Amino acid sequence: MQSETKTKDSISFEDFKAEVLADYNIAVTSRECSLLGRREVLTGKAKFGIFGDGKEVPQLAMAKAFKNGDFRSGYYRDQTFMMAINQFSIEQFFSGLYADSNLENEPMSGGRQMGGHFTTHSLNEDGSWKNLMEQKNSSADISPTAGQMPRLLGLAQASKIYRNVAGIPSEKFSENGNEIAWGTIGNASTSEGHFWETLNAAGVMQVPMVLSVWDDEYGISVHAKHQTTKENISEIVKGFQRNEDEKGYEIIVVNGWDYVALIEAYEKAEKIARKEHCPVLIHVVELTQPQGHSTSGSHERYKNEQRLSWEREYDCNVKFREWILENNISTDEELQNIEKEIKRKVREGKKKAWNNYLQPTKEKQKELLAVLSKLAKNTEEKESVVKLAKDLNSNKEPLKKVLAVVARKTLRAVRKENSEEKSQLLDWFTDFEKDMANDYNSHLYIENKGVLSEVLPEYDEDSAEVDGRIILRDNFDQIFGNIPETLIFGEDAGEIGDVNQGLEGLQKKYGKLRVADVGIREATILGQGIGMAMRGLRPIAEIQYLDYVMYALQGMSDDLATLQYRTKGKQKAPLIIRTRGHRLEGIWHSGSQMGGILNLVRGMYVLVPRNMTKAAGFYNTLLEQDTPALLVECLNGYRLKEKKPSNLPDLRTPIGKVETVREGSDITLISYGSTLRIVCQTAEELSEYGINAEVIDAQSLLPFDLDHDIVKSVEKTNRLLVIDEDVPGGASAFILDKVLNEQNAWRYLDSKPQTLTAKEHRPAYGTDGDYFSKPSAEDIFEKVYSIFNEVNPEEYPAIR
Repeated sequence: MQSETKTKDSISFEDFKAEVLADYNIAVTSRECSLLGRREVLTGKAKFGIFGDGKEVPQLAMAKAFKNGDFRSGYYRDQTFMMAINQFSIEQFFSGLYADSNLENEPMSGGRQMGGHFTTHSLNEDGSWKNLMEQKNSSADISPTAGQMPRLLGLAQASKIYRNVAGIPSEKFSENGNEIAWGTIGNASTSEGHFWETLNAAGVMQVPMVLSVWDDEYGISVHAKHQTTKENISEIVKGFQRNEDEKGYEIIVVNGWDYVALIEAYEKAEKIARKEHCPVLIHVVELTQPQGHSTSGSHERYKNEQRLSWEREYDCNVKFREWILENNISTDEELQNIEKEIKRKVREGKKKAWNNYLQPTKEKQKELLAVLSKLAKNTEEKESVVKLAKDLNSNKEPLKKVLAVVARKTLRAVRKENSEEKSQLLDWFTDFEKDMANDYNSHLYIENKGVLSEVLPEYDEDSAEVDGRIILRDNFDQIFGNIPETLIFGEDAGEIGDVNQGLEGLQKKYGKLRVADVGIREATILGQGIGMAMRGLRPIAEIQYLDYVMYALQGMSDDLATLQYRTKGKQKAPLIIRTRGHRLEGIWHSGSQMGGILNLVRGMYVLVPRNMTKAAGFYNTLLEQDTPALLVECLNGYRLKEKKPSNLPDLRTPIGKVETVREGSDITLISYGSTLRIVCQTAEELSEYGINAEVIDAQSLLPFDLDHDIVKSVEKTNRLLVIDEDVPGGASAFILDKVLNEQNAWRYLDSKPQTLTAKEHRPAYGTDGDYFSKPSAEDIFEKVYSIFNEVNPEEYPAIR
């Protein structure tokens, strides 16, 4: 569907006419899809619709400047652009509306996201990278407004890295950093903090980014006067405009209905961004939204007749058509024929998409009906089975859910019977559930070999006791020396070598782009990492403290953690997020968010090493994996002495494997991070009172204890206590749930399983505040002792 960019000077009128009419064809096709798509929602065939009507012509202009190797990080109204770069068809538009789970029919997400969320496939079937330089690329969209902005910064930064850092393998990812990252956003969403943080960061970093603001004066039903100072985003960001003496943005304002001016604006923006590595903001004004925000309402409710009349007159497709006629490029009759043919193609595409969506389910329906027919002949519940089969047979457009409901209700009806026919139904449903798991539950994590592999530290006779930070520093040194595509960036990470000197001297050795300082802006630190990881680099994004992860948590949860899932394995961002926490003192440095993090970042690893040797091994393991991860180093461990391993490059800490750090027979104690040291200390004190505790380091919370080693410990000790510095119901509850409900450790318990956590509030400041807010050695001792007091009060009389 795409029309290639050509200059008017180099082509004949007929070629020019063909190009213009090809663009008009795409614009009208996109509009017809929007119009018919809304009707499909209102008739109930689709759940929800949010369309790109009113934005067609500027997206055509953007597509003309978009080259192979470039990346889009966009907005859920960009369907015309995707059609123009030949990455989105009529059938795929409707398959997205119907949530077709077949990735061939619906390549954007395999039905996992609603329509309007666009992606291209970066990965081969085996998970390896495609050659991204041979295709036009779109990073997978998300719905949260402005959530695409931080990632856009990273996609642009990757070009800067490829251009300026020697030695990085780049054949599939870059040609001397000439690629542009193209962002799109609605004008109302420029009110979001992510927009402003990204805008500022890109201006500071000077990266090749072109950001388009589609401005139709409304955000849902709310007018721009409630959204933006002066009702004009380009007006209020004039301070970002570059000049002869200061770097900044090139800012372009253009009417969204002016075909020629739009092409000129995007050609200008493309040249500046690609050659000068300068960010460009294009404010596309005077746009319309003919069907309103979405299918959930009508824009007639909040626009007056004057505005509606203006929108009808200045609709970009209407103005494009007028321009074609005024310049004698085509005739009204010819355009009417084009429009009529497009309507036919869109209707046919809709019908084909609906049939493609229904056909596999109809085949499954036939299979199930055949099984039910056999079962009805050999069951005491014939009446129930026949009724269920009859209802199923009468459904001419069944959903997969309908099949599941019928099968499960039938199994419920014949629960007391045993027959070959019932076994056939069970087999059918087992296979069906496997298919549904692949359709809807697969690809949360990237499955790689070696997750459980371990290479233990080795020591020479003269291995020195060093500060833990030295082990980290020397491990990062070998990483950057051996893996050229790695880089690290964060607050204080560069010149001073991070706040705890874990990167001491590495910026001087590897340069300011590979070991970089970054401003105080956690959302875009994360976004830098996501975008660069999507372009073949191996970034380590440093968030200075665990508390500060909260600023980046929305992006971690909505974008990074879901990327592999929402593309059904067709995109990845193997980003490592480095931070530090545990046993911090004070409300804002408490580390008490772990339970929230665990429940919001499924799709990522969450690793909690107890010391820097373990942390170093995790970094080495992660760089052999593709699943993104959050790694929390122990803040109070940088100055603690550890014996320095002689095999740092080979060191591997296994992901998803616990470690028994103290053997015992009476009770199993589980903890992680800095609290584990207190648990170990307390275990020795307990031994003096006749209680032999087994201590297990969780090490990895997501995934957790894949080998189910904890239940083996509980089978031996028959008692369980989880100790954690998080609030009640947080990480300790998560661990307890895994051990009891997944590992079924309850079968071996002789005492009630318990948790020992911090208080409900954030920890108070200072040493005393920490002692009375979080589990202390005395708290742990008394909790364990009380368990044995309940078992044998004579031998273990109450302490208090």
